[in-house]
Amino acid sequence: MSSSGTRRRAASVPDTDTDDGEPAVTLKKEIGLLSACGIIVGNIIGSGIFVSPKGVLENCSSVGLALIVWTLTGVITAISALCYAELGVTIPKSGGDYSYVKDIFGGLAGFLRLWIAVLVIYPTNQAVIALTFANYALQPLFPSCFPPERALGLLAAVCLLLLTWINCFSVRWATRVQDVFTTGKLLALCLIIIMGVVQICKGQKRNPEHAFHPLQPYDMGRIALAFLQGSFAYAGWNFLNYVTEELIDPYRNLPRAIFISIPLVTFVYVFANIAYVTAMSPQELMASNAVAVTFGEKLLGVMSWIMPISVALSTFGGVNGSLFTSSRLFFAGAREGHLPRLLAMIHVNRCTPIPALLFTCISTLLMLCTSDIYTLINYVGFINYLFYGVTVAGQIVLRVKEPDLHRPIKVSLAWPVIFLIFWAFLLIFSLYSEPVVCCIGLAIMLSGVPVYLFGVYWENKPKSFNSFVGMVLS
Repeated sequence: MSSSGTRRRAASVPDTDTDDGEPAVTLKKEIGLLSACGIIVGNIIGSGIFVSPKGVLENCSSVGLALIVWTLTGVITAISALCYAELGVTIPKSGGDYSYVKDIFGGLAGFLRLWIAVLVIYPTNQAVIALTFANYALQPLFPSCFPPERALGLLAAVCLLLLTWINCFSVRWATRVQDVFTTGKLLALCLIIIMGVVQICKGQKRNPEHAFHPLQPYDMGRIALAFLQGSFAYAGWNFLNYVTEELIDPYRNLPRAIFISIPLVTFVYVFANIAYVTAMSPQELMASNAVAVTFGEKLLGVMSWIMPISVALSTFGGVNGSLFTSSRLFFAGAREGHLPRLLAMIHVNRCTPIPALLFTCISTLLMLCTSDIYTLINYVGFINYLFYGVTVAGQIVLRVKEPDLHRPIKVSLAWPVIFLIFWAFLLIFSLYSEPVVCCIGLAIMLSGVPVYLFGVYWENKPKSFNSFVGMVLS
């Protein structure tokens, strides 16, 4: 890292020089269109499509309706991504929705978004993805039983440490890793889709004659839950907005990456689900905890090991993408004074936010030591989706407050309105179906209010207090 305080980048984006006239160390624009697509696709497609698309089918009650839910959720995801594209080029800062919420609604709203992300969302998500990688990487070595918990934790930790080192060493290396593993997971899904097409051509039928034949009576509440689960399967669509400052020609490549990536993911999700139901009955699919593995065992024979390895590779790339983007969120928060300034420092030669990456890695390693990771994710999943809606609502507010602001991309206001209607539907249903979980999530978020008031809003702290904090952090 930089040895001189004047060479440390901890200012807002437009500044290019330090107080003494020296050029500031900034994030380099090294992410091209291909890598941008890799970030979006690689972060959306994790283990979910390989492991448990059964949740949507269980709640839809029929294969046909499940495919409609996967398609419509992809359309809604594309709409929300377009809204974020406008915000991303209007407020061209790294940090994604944190930066947009802070600039539009003020420091407290932005801090609460950052607080819940730092405290729970990213460390828990990364820990779960790393554990999933370890589970499937070790599965061939333990064919008749579950891998030992210590082995899982150790391999997950090694995965995190290796990828953190790569991200610290070079942005180019990190994006190349993302490109390679995204290509790998797409090839694995293409194999699944091709095998499904072969099954269809053979006339194989594992499902009722009528695609909309209900396995159980249709229920609007369960269908809403299916949309909610489908939305979580598309999570990661907004991650490119976290690295806007490192994107080459963001005005062109941000929307282009969205136009390429979201339809591609939707196509893959829908046709992978079609492939699954050509080899498995709905009952078999809902009974499987690893659908792709079961699919491979039925159709690949001695080559069935390909599927668990594919899941492992997919999740390895998912950990890399999450580390890369979440560290930029923490970097942006530190630059705005919402996190310790140390996290806003950039390596003077490599131009990577090493302190933010190390902070991300350490917080994730700590999460590996807890047994309540999945419980925490349930608590904050509602809050994460809440901020998506707040951010898109901010797009409308910004249009009203600053109508003449330069917008290189300007979408119709019909799109944010459509998204907000869908968002409100899911949010109300979540509160109705799981009020305790949602309220605990809100409580975790609101615990950030006193932290903000004491740590950020209270600027005129006693000198003795500031000296003590400086001594602790030095």
